[in-house]
Amino acid sequence: MMRTLSASSPATGGTAGSASQPDMFGPMLRAWRRRRGASQLSLALQSGVSQRHVSFLESGRARPSREMVVQLSTALDVPLRQRNAMLLAAGFAPAYRESNLTAPELTPVRQAIDRMLKQQEPYPAVVIDRLWNLLDANEAANAFTVFLSEGPPPPPPPGKQPNLLRNLLDPKGLRPKLANWEEVARYLVSTTYAEILADGGEPKALAFIEEVMAYPDVPTSFRKLRFEDRPPPVLTLDFIVGGKSLSVFTTIATLGTPQDVTLQEVRIECFFPADDRSDALFRSLAAKR
Repeated sequence: MMRTLSASSPATGGTAGSASQPDMFGPMLRAWRRRRGASQLSLALQSGVSQRHVSFLESGRARPSREMVVQLSTALDVPLRQRNAMLLAAGFAPAYRESNLTAPELTPVRQAIDRMLKQQEPYPAVVIDRLWNLLDANEAANAFTVFLSEGPPPPPPPGKQPNLLRNLLDPKGLRPKLANWEEVARYLVSTTYAEILADGGEPKALAFIEEVMAYPDVPTSFRKLRFEDRPPPVLTLDFIVGGKSLSVFTTIATLGTPQDVTLQEVRIECFFPADDRSDALFRSLAAKR
């Protein structure tokens, strides 16, 4: 059932040779410690490493072992992608694979995701990565997309995957159909940007934000969430298509104990009707399939 999927870059043990940047580990460790609001002492207590050794590692006066890098990055709750970067900076090969979802070793996970997509019928469900690239969808989501687009959806830009955030911000995408577009767009852009910064501001992710922010009438202020005195319990997406109104909200599920970069970044987003009228519309779309 999986269609457009992540690229594979398996990691193995051993040292990284010429690809290593040992002089960069100290600054990276310091940056992650500060990003997490931890002192050298609190990091030492949490990781079981002496404060003196943490100080020496950050200043470059000491070199970490492979196990020490994993120990410290785990204590700081560094995402797996960035843990690999820390290992490379310390002179070691990445420890965590970035597998394709079609890889044989991920079959149980892929089957579980398929079950979640099927169980969500007649409501839409999609599988996306950390940058909103569409990896898979159930039949209800495909029908929902055709309904919103009033026909086959336009293809993504050359060399790009279908992307939910890009489609939402694009004036030629779903943007004209979303009645509360500004509110939804601001929320999604600001939360995505905050997550990217919290995960270390990886260049590819920052480039994606700059790309979607380049669409017309997407102000830089969207990077910051605007405070509302009385926010609603949940932000709905309110569509108007062909004179029909449709209101939905979503939930997002992630894997609980991932040890693979791809699996840590996979999200299953489920759409639910926000009112009886929207529920009836989803059921009518299902009846036509």
